[in-house]
Amino acid sequence: MEFAKTITATDFIWLAGLILFACWLLGTSLGTKALTDSPPRRNNMPPYLPLVPLMLWFGAVSMVIALVQKLTPGLLGWQKIFTDHLILSIGAVVTMTAMMFLAHVHFARRLKGFGLNIKTIVKDFFMGFVNLLAAWPLMMAAITMTVFVAKLISGQEYEMQQHQQLEMITEYPQLPLRIMIVFVAVVIAPLLEEMLFRGFVQTTIRSILDLRFSNFNCRFEIGNRQPAIGNRQSTSAWPAIAVSSVFFAIMHANPGHWPALFVLGVCLGYSYEKSGSLFRPIFIHLFFNASSVAIALNQ
Repeated sequence: MEFAKTITATDFIWLAGLILFACWLLGTSLGTKALTDSPPRRNNMPPYLPLVPLMLWFGAVSMVIALVQKLTPGLLGWQKIFTDHLILSIGAVVTMTAMMFLAHVHFARRLKGFGLNIKTIVKDFFMGFVNLLAAWPLMMAAITMTVFVAKLISGQEYEMQQHQQLEMITEYPQLPLRIMIVFVAVVIAPLLEEMLFRGFVQTTIRSILDLRFSNFNCRFEIGNRQPAIGNRQSTSAWPAIAVSSVFFAIMHANPGHWPALFVLGVCLGYSYEKSGSLFRPIFIHLFFNASSVAIALNQ
């Protein structure tokens, strides 16, 4: 009875996640067959195309924020932060609109080929929760190892810095600002970042690798006069997931978060390749950010 009283909801989450991850390992031969049936996303995107939304988001939006700050020097404290987030939201909508237009032009099945098929939303909602639950123990393990190594290097006083938005939502009690931060974290960020890092960056990397592997296999077949061995689609998927996950992690400001964000990125990238739907990583990202906000508010 005493032991039962010590069990918390977090323990159940860990246990459920470990069971799901173990089932995934057993069902995919330790992950080696996880993406053997991953279909390619046919597109004619040039390699430089992901730079367009990157420049819009990180370039144009930053310039607008700096300009507004100069024009409104009287805004201080939470009002300034609210205005910045409002501009971020508007800039994100413009950037997402541009990405959907580019996807409509460059993908074989237009937005459906990009992964935005409304018929899969219900399934992706539930599977997104399951996928995040399976990856949760790995992310927590990455955080634990990061803190352990950082304490060895920097000393026992090291504490992992909280995400800037989570700090602001606990520091400022104003309801309009809290609503705006939650909206950006739970809605805007998952939509924008998944379209960018999974839909554009990961797809572009995989397309480049597909072409290189295809050329290599052709040379191998000609030189040996026999079929090349291996599945080209699954071979290109995992490297594309890894590289896009690195970009996804380092685009966040705090290096202490990078290992856990890389693990999250791999989960997001895998779910995109496995399902072919962009809604699934969007929901995973949404659930992760929502849980982080809920924990911050609870604390």
